[in-house]
Amino acid sequence: MARSTAMKAAGIILALLIFTSLALAVSSSNNQIQILNAERRIDLSSHIVKVFLTLKVENVGTTPASEILLAFPPSQADHLALVKAQAAIGKKKKKSYVHLDVNPTELPDAPNGTKYFSISLLNPLSLGETATLEVLYILTHSLEPFPAEISQSESQLVYFRDSALILSPYHIKQQTTFIKTPSTKVESYTRVEPTKFAGRELKYGPYEDRPPYSFSPVIVHLENNSPFAVVEELLREVEISHWGNLQITEHYKLVHAGARHKGVFSRVDYQSRPSFKGASSFKHLLASLPPRVHSVYYRDEIGNISSSHLRTDYRKSELEIEPRYPLFGGWKATFVIGYGLPLEDFLFESPDGKRYLNFSFGCPLAQTVVNKLTIKVVLPEGSKDPSAAVPFPVEQHLEKLSRSESEAHQGPSGAAYKTFRFSAVTLALNYKVFLLTFTPPFEGVH
Repeated sequence: MARSTAMKAAGIILALLIFTSLALAVSSSNNQIQILNAERRIDLSSHIVKVFLTLKVENVGTTPASEILLAFPPSQADHLALVKAQAAIGKKKKKSYVHLDVNPTELPDAPNGTKYFSISLLNPLSLGETATLEVLYILTHSLEPFPAEISQSESQLVYFRDSALILSPYHIKQQTTFIKTPSTKVESYTRVEPTKFAGRELKYGPYEDRPPYSFSPVIVHLENNSPFAVVEELLREVEISHWGNLQITEHYKLVHAGARHKGVFSRVDYQSRPSFKGASSFKHLLASLPPRVHSVYYRDEIGNISSSHLRTDYRKSELEIEPRYPLFGGWKATFVIGYGLPLEDFLFESPDGKRYLNFSFGCPLAQTVVNKLTIKVVLPEGSKDPSAAVPFPVEQHLEKLSRSESEAHQGPSGAAYKTFRFSAVTLALNYKVFLLTFTPPFEGVH
């Protein structure tokens, strides 16, 4: 028995020694960079968490540095929707920003499953040189409703988990974290001195001289009644017409992903005092559509829904819609938005006579998260050689319209369509486009 216990203890000590040596190995490979100052601002105003990170980095090594690494714990890496970076050039009024490439990367033996993104610098940093980087990353599904169920009259409380210290593979000489809350109602928060809460801002730090991979878990329990609008599934159909029109049909399965509603719902109470008898619910959604949109409709399985308002100008179009009923936690709604666009704004001709469609991936609904997205592009009947240029890996299929589908699209069966399918859709898709090239059946498609 004693021998077994001793062997287990030796095994644990050996595992700790191995982990420590791996962490030191990873750390030593990045010790040529240090962060002189880091400021992180976390915005919890909605269910989509926005983090703004400013880093002043210095090369203290002997070789030029061409990249800077961002580190994320697995719990955050799984919920990253967007990572962007830019370099600040100049000072004060003459300051300008230049976009920097950011790509996921891997390091051997990353401690505790840490995930990394690499920021490519405009010019390598030599010994003693510094650079200031502005980073934006967005997290989805990162606020946990607690309690998990609330009544119609209760406000929604959520947990947010992070670290008072910025996770980084570099030594950080000085750092501060600010957390912006939606209201002044904060039930509790972890204290890591110095900590200060005032108004709608929680401040951690400043902290000085923290070694690589420092981490100090914190939990903030706060009120957040913003719309937790999640599109469980979205099908976007993009149909290219022979006659100069691009028809868009979007099928939504929407859910309120906040604390589940419990008890009965009183419409009388809701209509008389919606801010108190439905604070955690929502009933408005805003869709940002391209300019020159026409023939807009909004309907569900019952029929057309009249509670929508369209505003257009030469730069954009906005469609404000209301579901048939307010959505509380756990409640769902399905609906369809359709509209037409001038084909000439999105379809172009290449010198070899082929056509290429330039269109956006993203979901037009503001402040929503999409769990699953399918894009179906229906080509004119008789089109040949369709191929897609997509800026990231994606599941693609080329299929033929069935008889029932062709009737729905009012075209002959056998027309080709191209589909793109995504899971765990990121907000980065809203900033991406795809190019679909094909040979038209005749010259009239333009």
